[in-house]
Amino acid sequence: MLTISDLHFSYGSVRALNGLTMEFKPGEITCVMGRNGVGKTTLMRTIMGNYRAAKGRIDLSGVDVTPMPAHRRAKTGLALVPQGRDIFPKLTVADNLRIGLEARTDKLRTIPDEIFQMFPILKKFANRMGGDLSGGQQQQLSIGRALAGDPKVLLLDEPTEGIQPNIIQEIGVVLRKLVTERKMTIVLVEQYLDFIKEFGSRFYIMNRGLVVANGACSELSDAHVSEHLSV
Repeated sequence: MLTISDLHFSYGSVRALNGLTMEFKPGEITCVMGRNGVGKTTLMRTIMGNYRAAKGRIDLSGVDVTPMPAHRRAKTGLALVPQGRDIFPKLTVADNLRIGLEARTDKLRTIPDEIFQMFPILKKFANRMGGDLSGGQQQQLSIGRALAGDPKVLLLDEPTEGIQPNIIQEIGVVLRKLVTERKMTIVLVEQYLDFIKEFGSRFYIMNRGLVVANGACSELSDAHVSEHLSV
């Protein structure tokens, strides 16, 4: 289980996270929602260790990872699929996936077949440069690279952004498989409501660095959307 308690982060004098407390359970896809600029991406980067929290605590399975740098958090079981994918365009698909292996603690140095089963296109294009893939294929590669590290918790920052509908559906099916078969904890920053309602378990809505609503995705109402999500 991943928990965050009284988490704070600021960009200079601007508070981005203002005392967040959240709980993310194994076997669930928890969706973090909110308008642009409310702190969702900052939250993900702070959990991963790319940003250092000014105050608060982050626990993974009872271990306080707050003081750890990002590479140690990865070894502990956290993986981030960042907004914009951040694949290595001048490396092959296979080499991108091998980079993900560095987070493993079992010293495995071959790409698990499971990744190619989840995303067959990555096997087909294993020797193609990452930069030559389509946007949807790059997103699959970014998720596959994160999974290569054998994480306990998978953080995804807007994985459906700019992706064609058929690949969005494929990604949703993979995420559902990870929570049902591997009991993985998945934290998903997402704006696409249909995707959230189909694949999400629980939701948190953020505003100004705070949680303003939460519940089961089946309870996500038009009132929530109107008050906290509509532009």
